[in-house]
Amino acid sequence: MTAEGIVLVTGGSRGIGAATAALLAGQGRKVVIVDIAPEPLAETQTILWPASFDVASESAVVRGIAEIEATHGPITRLVNAAGVFGKMHKIERVRMEQWDREVNIDLRGTFLVARSVGVKMAERRHGAIVNVASVAGMTSGPIHAYTAAKAGVIQITQTLAAEWGRSGVRVNAVSPGFTRTAALEAGIASGALHKKWLESPTAMNRLVEPIEVAQAIAWLLSPMSSGVTGINLPVDAGYIAGTTWAAYGGLPEAPGT
Repeated sequence: MTAEGIVLVTGGSRGIGAATAALLAGQGRKVVIVDIAPEPLAETQTILWPASFDVASESAVVRGIAEIEATHGPITRLVNAAGVFGKMHKIERVRMEQWDREVNIDLRGTFLVARSVGVKMAERRHGAIVNVASVAGMTSGPIHAYTAAKAGVIQITQTLAAEWGRSGVRVNAVSPGFTRTAALEAGIASGALHKKWLESPTAMNRLVEPIEVAQAIAWLLSPMSSGVTGINLPVDAGYIAGTTWAAYGGLPEAPGT
């Protein structure tokens, strides 16, 4: 990662975005975080953009990106972490206003920010973008709008990688599995989610930690991944690898357990 310019992290006040922003700032990067409900990250060197940043609003995104660059310098790295988790419903109970909200934030928002930042990166012939997708976009589940939106994030990642590759801009995605964020913990506490059911299908028999996703993002932004673009990297504790083993009697236990 080059010293000039800034790293912009959307959804940077909480969850995976916050973990990523803190990690990158700790590595000496100039990190600006934006959020729909902006809150500073205590005990970090991150820079909070104080205005509410609505990724689903084209005018707000275009204006916000221009103001951020005018204030803090060119954005040379982007982490698209803003998103909302899906509501779990049977398909007949899916309300279209909820569908639209999830798709607008998770897919439309990712595209709007990537386009607003990436076009300028391409003009400068330098930059890297990481979009936060999800294993939900690679599988199926009763979170209908969320799975569709995250599948779309994976697809537009490939398209933008091809669009800007010859202009020196790399675009990749990470797909977290079930990650121990405050939102997930709240779902477990409410009974909407069951910790054992989230852990048991994974090869590693555990949840993913936010810092593990952040470390993957940091790698994809760094020169260490200079030949990598257009990929979707699952960070899922082996969720995808392990789920099909139920058909064969389940995953083997470690020796001695």
